[in-house]
Amino acid sequence: MASKESIYKALEEVMDPEIPVLSVIDLGMITDVQTGDEIVVKMIPTFAACPAISYLQSNIKKVLEEKLKMPVSVLIDKSVNWASSRMTQAGREKLKNYGIAPPPREQQSDPLLTIASQVPCPHCGSRETYLRSPFGATLCRAMHYCKSCGQVFEQFKPLD
Repeated sequence: MASKESIYKALEEVMDPEIPVLSVIDLGMITDVQTGDEIVVKMIPTFAACPAISYLQSNIKKVLEEKLKMPVSVLIDKSVNWASSRMTQAGREKLKNYGIAPPPREQQSDPLLTIASQVPCPHCGSRETYLRSPFGATLCRAMHYCKSCGQVFEQFKPLD
């Protein structure tokens, strides 16, 4: 029987297909693991309409079965909604180093105001930025522009 620690360690190798520097652990997508005759992993997507849900389920199953040599079931946990506050501090740093601004820790009452606020540029750290578009390459990102370094960058949208 696999330990919960070994399961979580293996899950650190399951990377998000859209942001390949972040694992499902970094994103806070795993809500529970159970072990016995089979490993049961409960997960939540970062967005309900995320096109990568089935890919992630399949990849979690594949990685755990290969590493731990046990049958695995991966279920969507419908009792919990993902929130950007679930992202680990390590995940936030990885996201910034990848060139995407992490979601802010505190949100304003209007989510659009939160993403429209001066988001620190992940390239130079300047707050001299503005929102170019609330729509980025995926549903979970917005586009910003940095006046200091001239870079366009994405921000992972806050969701709480």
